[in-house]
Amino acid sequence: MATKMDANPRGIPKSPFVERVEDYVSDAEPADVVLRKFQETISKYKFMEVNMLQRRKVLEEKIPEIEKTIAMVDFLVEKQESDEPVYTDYELNDTLYAKAKVEASGTVYLWLGANVMLEYTFEEAKDLLSSKCETAKTSLRNTIEDLEFLRDQITTMEVNTARVYNWDVKQRRLAREQASN
Repeated sequence: MATKMDANPRGIPKSPFVERVEDYVSDAEPADVVLRKFQETISKYKFMEVNMLQRRKVLEEKIPEIEKTIAMVDFLVEKQESDEPVYTDYELNDTLYAKAKVEASGTVYLWLGANVMLEYTFEEAKDLLSSKCETAKTSLRNTIEDLEFLRDQITTMEVNTARVYNWDVKQRRLAREQASN
């Protein structure tokens, strides 16, 4: 059995492939103990997979929202240069909207979360949003890569479990045959 575990770039451990069951099963660690460890490892991988799927979903919703905000900042810059006021409807409540006239001010307020909103110049806002968008896209790529890696590890551990189980069944059958002879 390998003592040093390899991992992907973000530290998810790589599962070993069981080529020789005898290397994993011994008198000190019988097949049922090994099977329990393998099932525990599969459970850990599946837990990580669920978390990664949730993270991917959040990022897939967040990226278009950031891109829409960048487009809105670009729109406001364009309107500021033409000195035209912008007329818009904004949401007061789920079903209540009001009309507003937005004068060109050169600044925009960005909602940062946790009840925090800050005022930025258009350039600062665009820089911040572009940075956040790139970070989110990188995180999404890493998450997708991790999901693929996790699926491979789950498959490997399921194959390992089947190999150990089948080996154990074969050993019990041989033991029974020897006992009856």
